[in-house]
Amino acid sequence: MKELATEKHTKYILQIEKKTDNIESALTEHLRINGAYWGLTTLDILNNLKAVEQDAVVSWVLSCQHESGGFGGNTGHDPHLLYTLSAIQILTLFNKIQNLNIPKTSTYISNLQNKDGSFSGDQYGETDTRFSYLAICSLSLLKTLNKINVEKAVEFIVSCRNLDGGFGCTPGAESHAGQIFCCVGALAIVGCLHYVDKDLLGWWLCERQVKSGGLNGRPEKLPDVCYSWWVLSSLIMIDRVGWIDKERLVKFILECQDFENGGISDRPDDAVDVFHTYFGVAGLSLLEYTGLKAIDPAYALPVDVINRVFLE
Repeated sequence: MKELATEKHTKYILQIEKKTDNIESALTEHLRINGAYWGLTTLDILNNLKAVEQDAVVSWVLSCQHESGGFGGNTGHDPHLLYTLSAIQILTLFNKIQNLNIPKTSTYISNLQNKDGSFSGDQYGETDTRFSYLAICSLSLLKTLNKINVEKAVEFIVSCRNLDGGFGCTPGAESHAGQIFCCVGALAIVGCLHYVDKDLLGWWLCERQVKSGGLNGRPEKLPDVCYSWWVLSSLIMIDRVGWIDKERLVKFILECQDFENGGISDRPDDAVDVFHTYFGVAGLSLLEYTGLKAIDPAYALPVDVINRVFLE
């Protein structure tokens, strides 16, 4: 079996931010803060976070904060829960959450909760179980979950549960591995996993493994490295991870590496990107691959970081 090219992946991530004159950089400018979270968390899992200029990163993250309290995907961009969680995760990673105006950010998030318990992603009102997870995870890391109606938030998530045991983005929507992570993760954070039919959902999730060993997000779809996180983390949270072939999944992830330039792709021989690099390495961490820091399946941050937040 191939091995994880740790040094190559570290070099790849450190070089990404320096490349600002290519088409990829221009197309991803609006979600730069997500990319920073993916890259920085990958470096930490690889035990190489010290290679980054911490103060410069923290300063830039804080520059992405909007006057409303939420964060945009880059300096000068509109705020959204998607970017707000990434900002909080980065500050938590560096143990700099005290640099944030926590009451202001918490108020921004809580104001996005709707009467039915759901959350809008931003001021424009789109609702989705992704946003429920983003809000709950953010407020939990800030220790301000009391700012929202947790009971109503749970009611909305449970209303999105389907007969196959999975969850969709809204009530009645198709089950999808990404949405399942959001719902299971949110329920895990607030201590409500008893609403999940663990055996039924476990079977749906383990059936996402295909012949190559990789995982897909829905039936009849191609495998994708990113589902090594979405599916695997959910299986761990509901204690059904033993229902998949871990060794074959490890092999699939390792085959998606670019051994020359670093980075991981969605499938073998495709172009690499920081998104799949993060989820590939995070998936290997969940699979207890040698030499990697453990990652928390609900918060998507290294376990030692989460322990620092809640235990120290």
